[in-house]
Amino acid sequence: MNGYSFLYMMTPWKGRLFLNFYPPYLFSGVRVTYIAPDWKKVVVKVKKSFLNKNYVGTIFGGTLQAAADPHYMMMLIQILGIKKYVIWDQAGSIEYKKPARSAITFTFTLTDEQINKIKEELAVHRKIRPEFEIEGIDEKGEVCVLVKRVIYLRLK
Repeated sequence: MNGYSFLYMMTPWKGRLFLNFYPPYLFSGVRVTYIAPDWKKVVVKVKKSFLNKNYVGTIFGGTLQAAADPHYMMMLIQILGIKKYVIWDQAGSIEYKKPARSAITFTFTLTDEQINKIKEELAVHRKIRPEFEIEGIDEKGEVCVLVKRVIYLRLK
């Protein structure tokens, strides 16, 4: 175990507390507003502020990418555990659909079907890289960004 082993199996409340005081989130307007008791849903909100505005007055793309970065990895660690699996965030990309002029909300979800499929694929292939897509929705309900995350999972 590394020095961060205390993070691997934590309650949703402790997860929110940790992430909301994590310096890259704390100073960029990113807030984790909800983590489901079973870790199958996480809601993250990015408020527009003078700390995260870019040159043209919209939310800085790096802030939006950071807001979407660790959540699927953390959810899978909490759901699957780390005794049998290696789980890490391997890649990400972002597509800007329209300027983020207001707060952006990301809702990360994992279904039982997705989790079962991951377990089944790992049993057969021992190593997989599932891809997840998350939409960043503004206050008008419009999609401003589409983020893709690739998570590396391997049986130990």
